[in-house]
Amino acid sequence: MSVERILIIGAAGQIGSELTIALRKKFGADRVYATDIKMAEKDIVEGGPFQVLDVMNDKMLIHFIIRNKITQIYLLAAVLSGNAEKLPVQAWNINMESLLNVLEIARMVDKVKKIFWPSSIAVFGPTTQKLKTPQLTVMEPTTVYGIAKLAGERWCSYYHHKYGIDIRSLRYPGLISYKTEAGGGTTDYAVEIYYDAIAHGHYECFIEKDTYMPFMFMPDAIKATIALMDRKRSKLSIHSGYNLAGFSYCPEDFYNEIKKHIPDFTIEYKPDFRQAIADSWPDSIDDSVTKKDWGFTPECDISHMTSIMLSEMKKKLN
Repeated sequence: MSVERILIIGAAGQIGSELTIALRKKFGADRVYATDIKMAEKDIVEGGPFQVLDVMNDKMLIHFIIRNKITQIYLLAAVLSGNAEKLPVQAWNINMESLLNVLEIARMVDKVKKIFWPSSIAVFGPTTQKLKTPQLTVMEPTTVYGIAKLAGERWCSYYHHKYGIDIRSLRYPGLISYKTEAGGGTTDYAVEIYYDAIAHGHYECFIEKDTYMPFMFMPDAIKATIALMDRKRSKLSIHSGYNLAGFSYCPEDFYNEIKKHIPDFTIEYKPDFRQAIADSWPDSIDDSVTKKDWGFTPECDISHMTSIMLSEMKKKLN
């Protein structure tokens, strides 16, 4: 059996910071190489090999992969939806060139056997069926982030069919985590609201109170990612991005749940440009193909998640 040597690109980010720790527990700390364009948290830097690395520098990247005999790559670096709208061309270049750099390296380096790249519910648009959005449907995204994710899915499928590259992807819903702060995404209100509830007792929400979107607690998202990567390739029917459903809630749901723990917590709704993005995305997701192909079901609901989020953030904010 071959020894896996794993590269994580974007290890300092919201997904990467928790996925790195999970993969080091699974494969051994010395076999999971964490990289990012910036320094990561102490537990990532000191918990195993870490290096500052720019995924846009393809020469440096391929040298790193060959030198460290990498067999799996998790490409998590990206400019998220809200920030991407502020710098659309720059965001497109970063999100697309980083993926193409990794795909080309996988094509050239035989030792690289498997790639993970995150897609998103942003691939859908206002013409998509909003309730229980199916795996195969109309996809006309209206954001730079969504356009890049849809194009990325097609590139992943192309490299699989053309070159036989084993690349796997999830259309993540909004991800909620206490480990890292919000990173410029449209669903990030569901992270910010917990911080502000504890730190200020008040939150100014950039999304309308009754806007529903799909979410998932980060521990479930990490489990889903690892479960997909562990699945035999012959069992997988999707080589672009699998729908991933968690729970669908609106800002008022999060507010009411937090008030059970912090009765004096208040909220004010001041929608900004991200409201239009949220309106273009699904209310809920149909992940029946995911369940059929590799059987993942999330474990955490909003009540359990809120208890954990508030408890952990109180520790973090001291």
